[in-house]
Amino acid sequence: MSAGPITSRANPRVRRWRALARDARSRRAERRALIEGEHLVAACLDAGWALDELILSKGKVSSFDALARRCGKIPVTLGDAALRAIVDTESPSGIAAVVCIPDSRTKLNTVRSCVFLEGIQDAGNVGAILRSAAAFGVAHAVLGAGCADAWSPKVLRAGMGAHFALAIEEGADLAAAMDRFGGRVACTVARGGTPLPQTDLSGRLAWLLGAEGRGVSAALAAHCALRVTIPMPGGAESLNVAAAAAICFYETMRRRS
Repeated sequence: MSAGPITSRANPRVRRWRALARDARSRRAERRALIEGEHLVAACLDAGWALDELILSKGKVSSFDALARRCGKIPVTLGDAALRAIVDTESPSGIAAVVCIPDSRTKLNTVRSCVFLEGIQDAGNVGAILRSAAAFGVAHAVLGAGCADAWSPKVLRAGMGAHFALAIEEGADLAAAMDRFGGRVACTVARGGTPLPQTDLSGRLAWLLGAEGRGVSAALAAHCALRVTIPMPGGAESLNVAAAAAICFYETMRRRS
């Protein structure tokens, strides 16, 4: 264990970790992110990722002894005030870690499926979409400009460990990325598209999902081979984008299995 807990919020290491948690520019510059909570740290280790640093509350060291042994790092211990300064939750769990953000620009023409996100700003929606993608076998996610930062604390929490099972590309030129994919792209539209049960989902297929309220832009919709509408006999005007994504991913997986 470390020699003694860091108690000052002004400590340089604490200030750096706070920046990684709160500032997307710091994350991009360092290619590092702060993850918080036992579930995310365990999911990271389960996926075979290495931790740069393991951070524990001085009062919770024994509680996370098994995780500390797994990661092979000597934990840094923090006093309560210092820990609260770096995490995004009101009631910190007592464990956090710094991880490397991989360069996930992939050869999209080699993948079977992926999801493109256009202008989805709500962190909870982005995280939920990533979670559903990981659950239903869509292993690549490409986020265009204007999306919530995939490695922000709120997206990480909503993703529930999905980040460690996906290749995530951010700040992409979506039109160019769709061309790189080379397969068929389907976009969701609230009405007027082919009903999902009647849509051909075979072959290499990607989904394009648009911003809350506005949906997919006309410019990107023009790149899509399919426009798909989810039937809603209950009469709702539209679905939350994360709910629509989960339905589309599930239906694609169901057909292929």
